[in-house]
Amino acid sequence: MIGILGGTFNPIHNGHLHLAERLQQTLAFETVRFMPAAIPALKDLPNVSAEQRADMVKLAIVDHPTFQIDSRELDRAGPSYTIDSLISLREELGDKVSICWLIGSDAFARLHTWHRWNELLDYCHFVVVKRPQSEDLTWNAKIESLVEKHQTNHLNALKNSANGKILMQEIAALDISSTQIRENIASKTNVSDVMPSHVIHYIQQHQLYQ
Repeated sequence: MIGILGGTFNPIHNGHLHLAERLQQTLAFETVRFMPAAIPALKDLPNVSAEQRADMVKLAIVDHPTFQIDSRELDRAGPSYTIDSLISLREELGDKVSICWLIGSDAFARLHTWHRWNELLDYCHFVVVKRPQSEDLTWNAKIESLVEKHQTNHLNALKNSANGKILMQEIAALDISSTQIRENIASKTNVSDVMPSHVIHYIQQHQLYQ
C-alpha cells in the first residue's frame, strides 16, 4: 500500500512532511510518494519552475528513507491532471497494489471540479484528511453521493483492495501555509521553524521568492 501526496509544493514545508509522516505511521504505507505538479490545472502557474519545486522536494525528503519523489507530472506536457498520473501509476504498478491519494478535506470538497473526477476512484483510494474536532464536513450533492457510495471506516478495506474506497482520517495538521512562507521570504522574515534547512538554503542560493 502506497500513499501519494500531490501538490505544487511552492515551496514544500514542514506541514507537508508532518502530514506524510503521520499518515504513514497511522496507515502503514510502504512508502509515500510526493508528486509535484508541473502545470497545476486549477491554480495559477507558480513563478518558480517545476524543476526547482521538485529539487526542493528532493531536499526536504532526503532524511526520510521511505519517502520518494514521483516526477511523472514534470515529464508530461500540458496540465497536470491527476487522472493521467493515476493511469500512469497503474500501468507501472499493476492492478493489485493499493494506491491511496492523500487529500485535504478542503480540496476534496472541490473534487467535482477536477478533470474526469468521477473516474479517479477507478484507480485509487482517497484518504481525506480532516482536523480533529473540526466541524462536520459538508459536501455538495455530487461529493455527498460519492462519499455515501465509497466511504469506509476500516483500514483493511484499503489494504485488501487496490482502489475504490474513501477513508476519512483525522490528523492534527500543522498550521503552515506556502503562501505565507513566500510572503515571509519576500519580507526577509525568518522561516527556519517551518521549513527544512536544506530547502531554505536552496531558496537562498537561487534567490527564490524575493
